[in-house]
Amino acid sequence: MKPQEYDDNVFINCPFDKEYVEIFNALVFAISSCGSIPRSTREEPYSADNRLFQIMKIMSECKYGIHDVSRIELDVDTGLPRFNMPLELRIFLGMMNFGQQYHRSKKCLILDAEPYRYRKTISDIAGQDPDCHHNNVKEATICIRNFLASASGRKRLPGGTFIYEDYLDFQKRLPIYCEEWKLNVSELTFVDFKNLVAQWVWEKTAQSKNLPV
Repeated sequence: MKPQEYDDNVFINCPFDKEYVEIFNALVFAISSCGSIPRSTREEPYSADNRLFQIMKIMSECKYGIHDVSRIELDVDTGLPRFNMPLELRIFLGMMNFGQQYHRSKKCLILDAEPYRYRKTISDIAGQDPDCHHNNVKEATICIRNFLASASGRKRLPGGTFIYEDYLDFQKRLPIYCEEWKLNVSELTFVDFKNLVAQWVWEKTAQSKNLPV
């Protein structure tokens, strides 16, 4: 049976390093601004379940997937590359082709930092036409908006540049929200951040319709 909110859920498969935080936060904001629900393994950081099982469970609840395969550099400590993102992408593609009937409607966006680099690193995805964000927050935001506008068929979504400007406004508002919600900006969990973004989007929508906030 198709999970509740399946048609609105977007799975985010991306690096979790410090250098990627701003892009990750912008992805969460852009997804929410497009009327969808961002999902990530970060929503259950202390789950006792097998990690791979947890990933597959969340994927199975999402119609859309954002897969950023831009981190191909060798790890400083191990001297090895990180394969988590390509692995999760392949699982998602497997669900699209071999999962239950409702999984056949899945759609995914593949992101990379440089154009055509995937031909050397993950040649099997040739034909998927990954989008390139050049490690730039604004470009990543535009990529997400354009993908969801096309894949979801939602009409009158704000443009990517407009969403990015909203994201900058949200960042200014974030400390105020945290004070109101008795949260520390530096200690926000994924769920905290996701809820604060949802609050901002709701207030923005209410204001545009002249509704009480």
